[in-house]
Amino acid sequence: MIMKNKVVLITGGAAGIGKATVDAFLAEGATVWIWDVNPEAIDSAVIYWKSAGFAVRSAVVDVTDYTAVEAGIKHIIDSDKTLDVLVNNAGITMDRSLLKMDPATWQKVIDVNLTGVFNCCRVAAEVMVAQKSGVILNASSVVGLYGNFGQTNYVATKAGVIGMTKTMARELGRKGIRVNAVAPGFIATEMVQKMPQEVIDGMISKTPAGRMGTPEDIANAYVFLASDKASFITGTVISVDGGITI
Repeated sequence: MIMKNKVVLITGGAAGIGKATVDAFLAEGATVWIWDVNPEAIDSAVIYWKSAGFAVRSAVVDVTDYTAVEAGIKHIIDSDKTLDVLVNNAGITMDRSLLKMDPATWQKVIDVNLTGVFNCCRVAAEVMVAQKSGVILNASSVVGLYGNFGQTNYVATKAGVIGMTKTMARELGRKGIRVNAVAPGFIATEMVQKMPQEVIDGMISKTPAGRMGTPEDIANAYVFLASDKASFITGTVISVDGGITI
């Protein structure tokens, strides 16, 4: 178990890629905290893991609220004395073409996907610097590298996350902290699977691997990057996309 005795915080951990990431860290022996803004989703997820024999720690935390993030991480430290890994998975989409995007739609995605990542990194980094160790993993996207029609707000956040990741890796590396990003491609989440079949088939046809990715594909990348097996990897962006961007 490559994450035994490690304390891991996964934001947006109650569903989708976040939930698969919790599964993967639990399977490797980690103590896992999940944050989500949806109490019902957290309750359902905790019941799911309990039925599988795992005790998951949880809290309702809005990552856009800096004070709430401070209180949430203090609670983790009070309980488990350390925070070894932060996975900034929480994120939203509110897609519009540029000429149809209003300022409120722009700002909401920025607040969650970019400011939320800053809030969690800022508070967690202080803890990790004090303990002289830690790993921060940020969710980007292949669209943050290459752009995508109708996603000016989302793409801006995911490109911003890449810049933040590289800068934080430079600043925190000599303090014992590694910072990396994962850029998922076309992943078979519930949201994607509701798309028209012809759209799904079109995306698969453009993917050299010949399939959509699974949430588990992303989760496995997170676990690897969090582990000592990736001890010399920092400041990088790992594309997990089946080759769709080549």
